[in-house]
Amino acid sequence: MTTKKADLSAAAEPRMTTGAEILVQSLIRNKIETIFAYPGGFSILLHQAFSHYRDKIRVVLPRHEQGGGFAAQGYARASGKIGVVMTTSGPGATNLVTSIADAKLDSVPLLIITGQVPTSVIGSDGFQETPMTEVCRSITKHHYLVTDVKDLTRIINEAIFVATTGRPGPVLVDIPKDVQTDQIYPDFDPPLDLPGYSGKSPKPSAQTVCEVVAAIRKARRPVLLVGGGVVMSNASDDLKTLAEKTGIPVATTMPGLSAFPRTHALSLGMAGMHGTVYANRAIKNSDLLIAVGMRFSDRVIGRASEFAKMARVIHVDIDPSEFEKVKSVDMTVESSAKDFFKALLKALPKDASDLTAWYKSIDQWKEEYPIRFKENPKLIQGQYAIRQLSEATQGKNVIITTGVGQHQMWTTLFYQFSRPRTWLSSCGLGTMGFGLPAAMGAKMACPDACVIDIDGDGSFQMNIQEMATCVTENIPVKVMLLDNQFLGNVMMWEDIFYKSNRGNTYLGPVTDPEATGPVDSVFPPCRYPDYPTIARGFGWESELVDHKSAFPEALQRMLASNRPFLLDVRIPYHEHVLPFIPPGGTVEETVLG
Repeated sequence: MTTKKADLSAAAEPRMTTGAEILVQSLIRNKIETIFAYPGGFSILLHQAFSHYRDKIRVVLPRHEQGGGFAAQGYARASGKIGVVMTTSGPGATNLVTSIADAKLDSVPLLIITGQVPTSVIGSDGFQETPMTEVCRSITKHHYLVTDVKDLTRIINEAIFVATTGRPGPVLVDIPKDVQTDQIYPDFDPPLDLPGYSGKSPKPSAQTVCEVVAAIRKARRPVLLVGGGVVMSNASDDLKTLAEKTGIPVATTMPGLSAFPRTHALSLGMAGMHGTVYANRAIKNSDLLIAVGMRFSDRVIGRASEFAKMARVIHVDIDPSEFEKVKSVDMTVESSAKDFFKALLKALPKDASDLTAWYKSIDQWKEEYPIRFKENPKLIQGQYAIRQLSEATQGKNVIITTGVGQHQMWTTLFYQFSRPRTWLSSCGLGTMGFGLPAAMGAKMACPDACVIDIDGDGSFQMNIQEMATCVTENIPVKVMLLDNQFLGNVMMWEDIFYKSNRGNTYLGPVTDPEATGPVDSVFPPCRYPDYPTIARGFGWESELVDHKSAFPEALQRMLASNRPFLLDVRIPYHEHVLPFIPPGGTVEETVLG
């Protein structure tokens, strides 16, 4: 069977074209090279059209639509390009809802294409009909139901433009089957119809910049608190230059973790619920807080009325709807992080303020409250495993993804990120099952990088089927599985708030592990499931390690492999993620151990 190749040049003779083929050609003309797509009855025509363009666009078949959505996110987060995912209607489309909501909260540019029942059937509760534009109305940046094939090229162009400009986000395009079959002579460059939306963010005015400069010159205890907007606007280098020019210490939110090198002398690490004590203390005692590209999440600020109470707070964001939404501030600046930093760098004088006394206070907090844990001489603890991985991969081309849970929080504390777009995690929605498919998408976007999913056994099981995709599509990602047979983060809350009463947090057979073994038992009595065997069944390389002395060599074997590799690291289940500020609390209420 020969593959049909189409001429997409401007000089090509116009011809009658189906909506399905118009969609594919529109994506190619927008430089889309990869799409994650699962076929079905109302998207089969789209897949047939894609099959004619295999030399121009790669279609990756995930094993679950949610996996495809998170893979598209991983692709977008790692590359800075738009991620594209496609499904059929009904259950195929609704399986994407979690990944769409996740992209909305973390501001990830995503194009979601769903097949739909014919327009004549819409509203009749036909087979596999779901009103996706209504379902996703509040979790998309924009959404379309295409009712006329003549609008398709404009809508695809608009969807990509809206998703990637301003504050990025997911855009849904729902395409009924009759629109896919209708034929027209397509116009691939129609004018956009987006009244009130320019896609541009205003640059800070000269007066605004002067006010910020004056505030910096006056401050004696300043802090920069940066979020994911710094990474999204490719402003990490500008941030580093600004920090070094002014001498202002830098704390990050979880999405902004890779925006500033963790080993830099001015780094305070992550702030918030599981942030460093010294980052939280610095913010509490600051007299100037410049918050850039972040939204004052409750996990960052705790009790809003007490957060940075002594500081003049300047909030810089590309999305003005975030201003005053959670935290009252003294000054707002509507701007991308990159434009703000560049304007500030031009206006700042060469000499920096004397912050010697401020550094002395911070150094004292760092010495008093270091990131540490009580090491076990024989057992592999999650903190130890992540620290070892960090040391083994420093200076190398590595991208880290995670699921959600204790392993995610330990990664924020013990992995030393040094470059942007190397940390991919579900931060706003906190979606378990994110890690493996996101790693898959990141590897597609950055084939030369070593992509490692640090995962927990509870989170990993939620999209474990994507192990098959990694083998069949030749996507050699690695998984370091921290296996404690518990939903570790919830278990930790049970210990702190519910006197260790277990409420369905054990992942093994339905018995309380502490009722079948001694209270100080290190591991649950039953090992279930057998992840290395499962991994081998999917065609992965795999290994189990449960002794500390054996871990370093096992880690090196994982890193050296050029195939999908699962390293099942058996860890004790009584560990907590510390430090920890209870929800709605302040730095004064930090749990240290």
